[in-house]
Parts: sequence; C-alpha cells; structure tokens
Amino acid sequence: MMVTLPPDYRPSDTEEFMNPLQIEYFRQKLLRWRTDLLREADGTLASLSEGGINESDITDRASIETDRALELRTRDRARKLIAKIDQALLRIENGSYGFCEETGEPIGLRRLEARPIATLSIEAQERHERMERVHRDD
Repeated sequence: MMVTLPPDYRPSDTEEFMNPLQIEYFRQKLLRWRTDLLREADGTLASLSEGGINESDITDRASIETDRALELRTRDRARKLIAKIDQALLRIENGSYGFCEETGEPIGLRRLEARPIATLSIEAQERHERMERVHRDD
C-alpha cells in the first residue's frame, strides 16, 4: 500500500513502532542514502578512468596512486553499504525491519535514525562486540 509522508514528518516514540508512516519514512531515507552513494561511486569511477598514470614525475605518479587506492577503498565501502541498504529494504518488504535479528525486540528510533541499516538492538550489538573482543584476544 502507498503511504504519503507529510513533508515535516519525524518518527516519534508516541506512535506505534514501525507503523506505516515510520516504515515509509525509513524506506525513503534508505533509498536517498543509496542514491547518494551511487552518485558518489559514479564520481569516483569517472575520476578513476581519467587516469593520469602517464605522469612523468615520480612524486605525481605516487600521489595519483595513493589517491586511486583511497578511491578504491571508498568505492568498496560504498558497495558494502549499498548491499546493507538493499538488505534493509528487503526487511522493510518482509516486515522485519526495525526489529533486532537476535531478540525480536524493537531496535529503537534513535538508533535507526543514526544507523538505518542496523539489524541489532544496542544491547545485542554490545553483546556481539564483547564476544568479538574476547575471541580477538585469543
């Protein structure tokens, strides 16, 4: 069903969690973020293909290589984020968006505002990070 968001709409704790307006709000937020990431990726692609490896000066060439490595890392990060955004959009489709994958509890509006691709509640996230630290120290 199509939901029209009022232009000044902000999710609030006084309404039902993940009601149709909240779902549409986060869907649009995710789609905007995805569009921005794709636009940036197109920008880095354009500058990458301009090349400049035929620079004769060694320092210029080194600095171009460094820029290129940074752009490739940025693109990789963007690609991973886009994949996570796509997963979040799928969760919106299947009705599981906004709920912790582990506990089924609401993730919370403040957390989703800050990180709309979150799949864990703060508590579950902290538990995961503690576990990772324990295993990392081995």
